[in-house]
This record gives sequence, structure tokens and C-alpha cells, in this order.
Amino acid sequence: MNIVILNDNATVTGGGGKVALGSAKGLAGRGHKVSVFTAVGPIAPDLSGVKGLEVICTGQQEILTDPNRLRAVVQGYWNKKAGTELSRLLSTLNPSETVVHLHTWGKALTSSVIRTTLDAGFGLVCTLHDYALACPTGGLFNHRSQTICGLRPMSMQCFATNCDTRNYGHKLWRFGRELVQLGPGRLPSGIRHFIVLSGLSEGVMRPFLPAGATFHYIANFTEAEPAPAVPVEHNERFVFVGRLVREKGPHLFAEAARRLGVPAVFIGDGEFRQQVSRLCPDAVITGWVGSHEVAAQMERARALVFPSLWYEVQPLVILEAAARGIPAIVPDTSAARELIVHGETGLLFRGGDADSLAAAMQTINDPATAARLGRGAHRRFWSRPLTLDSHLSELESVYARILATERTPPVVATKFVAEEICRT
Repeated sequence: MNIVILNDNATVTGGGGKVALGSAKGLAGRGHKVSVFTAVGPIAPDLSGVKGLEVICTGQQEILTDPNRLRAVVQGYWNKKAGTELSRLLSTLNPSETVVHLHTWGKALTSSVIRTTLDAGFGLVCTLHDYALACPTGGLFNHRSQTICGLRPMSMQCFATNCDTRNYGHKLWRFGRELVQLGPGRLPSGIRHFIVLSGLSEGVMRPFLPAGATFHYIANFTEAEPAPAVPVEHNERFVFVGRLVREKGPHLFAEAARRLGVPAVFIGDGEFRQQVSRLCPDAVITGWVGSHEVAAQMERARALVFPSLWYEVQPLVILEAAARGIPAIVPDTSAARELIVHGETGLLFRGGDADSLAAAMQTINDPATAARLGRGAHRRFWSRPLTLDSHLSELESVYARILATERTPPVVATKFVAEEICRT
């Protein structure tokens, strides 16, 4: 079949991109004709020269990093160039043999590509990598109060609340973009199929998605190779992997590690780096390092600490740790809780509570407990490993179902005033 993958970037910049581009290569390797449609370069070197795979990049900037701020504001609502270029690609493909798979669009592509796909009558499926189909800021999280948001997205209360990481003006811009997405973008109203990654994200998002939509559970894949479990009982370090931003909770880990006097390693970087160093002066902060160095650091860990304050969807780092036999400590408020069995493969703590996190770290600081949990994590992961091969097979099954039963006829564009503004 023909598969068109929509993803903001032509290189991996996060978990969604890793899955999108990794599956693109895998599907091409299975004999499908795959087109990766992106807006932001550069094109990842490993995408070049892959038989059956082409990459179309419109050569644009991400909204937040575009130095031309006026262009960013306008293009961030409706990327006309991306819509035009995608229309040109789709005109060469047969809708009865083609599925369009939406991964990420909020950083550059915008909902123009969704409207283009629907107008052309192609089957479309969307992976819910975040909460951007409902929430203007994408996370259902109040960055001012540092709490999970309890407001109904796009309500008047939502409109009046300054929850953005930057300022209220930016929140209003995001709110306007969401209105365009909901109206002329037909996102999510025009989509019938969604791929969900966790029970939590499905439950949170269902009320905001079309009635009668079909949900497919397909876990993200890891690239771990079978290997014996790491002897975590001989390690002393507790490790954090990810962006050093407040919503990821690095300050909770830093505070807990300082209290307990245990070695703490932060693999990553971000705006919260100085605060982390201030809270835990002895902490090691590696900055961003390559995948091999991440693996090396992880293998010297007693446990992975994942203290994120917001919902998350399916944190790959927990699965990657489990594949090596490294137990994880995760919050009970996050989708990460579905990736461990408390007391068997890792530990839960009360989300946002440094005292509860410190207690969990103290428990796993016992070598025998760490060894037992690590072996449990390793055994559970490899009993049903989340490999690329199994991921691709599940994707093919979903794509076949869409082609067989869910073809959407082309629609005549409704002349919304907002749409006319966006397209001109």
C-alpha cells in the first residue's frame, strides 16, 4: 500500500518523531511505498537511500524558532505552503491504496495538511502523542500553577486562564490556533481513526474526539536488543533522562536525592539546569548526549526516576530502562504508571510530592529490593517486547482496515470566514 506520514520535522526531535520516522523506514523495508511529508529540515541521514521511501520537506521553520515573527504568527495558524505541497503529492496517489498517518503537526505543518487530506478523500489515522487535539497548549497542564489542568479545554474559563509557559498573549494566540484547527482544519472532527498509547490518554481524550471514532491501541516501539539484566544492586546512582524543565519534575528528584544523600545523574538539559544544581549541588548533569552514552549512563543506574508532573502519554525511557533490567520510580498521576507493576517492576509515588518520591527512592536504595524489581522489569518487558517488527504488523492491520471500510469521500469546502482568512 501507499503510506503518507505527516510529521513536523524531517529528523528526530522527540518521541513522536522517533516513532514516525522509525516506522517509515520499517514500512518501506516491508515493501510499501512510503512518503514522509515534513516542513522542517534537515532530513535525517538515515532516511536517505532507503528503497521505497521518499522525504518531502517544505523547508520551513518551526513556529517558535522562526526569526520572522510575523510569518511565524500567520503561518502558525495555517501553513498554506504545506497544504499546497501535500495536495500535489496526494494527486499522484490512489486513495483506495493510500493511508495518511498523522503524527505531529503543531510545530510547523498546522491543520492545513489535515484539511487537504480530508478534502482529497484519503483515509486518515492520527496517533495521539499528546493532548493537542483538545488543549490549546497541548498538555492539559497549567504551567503557572504547575498542576494538571481541570478546566474544560476551549471553554470560557480556559480562555480566561493564563496557563502558558510564556505569557497570556501567547496563550491567546494558541487559543486562536485551536479555533482554526477545530473549524476549517476539521481536526479532530474529520478523523475516524485514532491510535492511542495508554489507557490514561485514551480516557482523557475520548470526550473531545468524534462520537463513533475507532481507537486502536498500538504501543510505541523500542530499539532495545536482548541482553541480560543489569546488576542494579551493584550500582548506586539514581538517573533522570529528559528535558530539564519544571513540568518534568527534575526539582523533585534533586530535592529527594539531596535529602537522602544518594548520587543523582541528570541526562539532558534545559532551562531548569541552574535550579537543579542549586537544589542538589552534587548532582551530575551530562547535558544532551548521544544514544550510546545514554545507554552507558543507564547501565550504571540503580533506578530510573521519572518525576513528571503532567499526564504524559507513553514515556519510552521507562520501557528502555525495563529492557535493561532497570526499575523505575514513577508518579501515580502520569500515564507512566501503566508501564510498571508497583512492587514488582518499579515503584509509584504521589505525583508532585517530593516526600513520597524520597520514600520510594529510599526503598529502592536497598540492594536486594533493587535487584528484585530490576529482574521483574526485565522479565516483564521481554515476555512481550515492544519491537519495531510487532509495531509495524499492528500498523499494517490498522491501515488495511481503513482502506477496506473507512474511505471518506471528498468534501466540498465550506466557506467559513475564518477559513478564507487562513487560506489567503
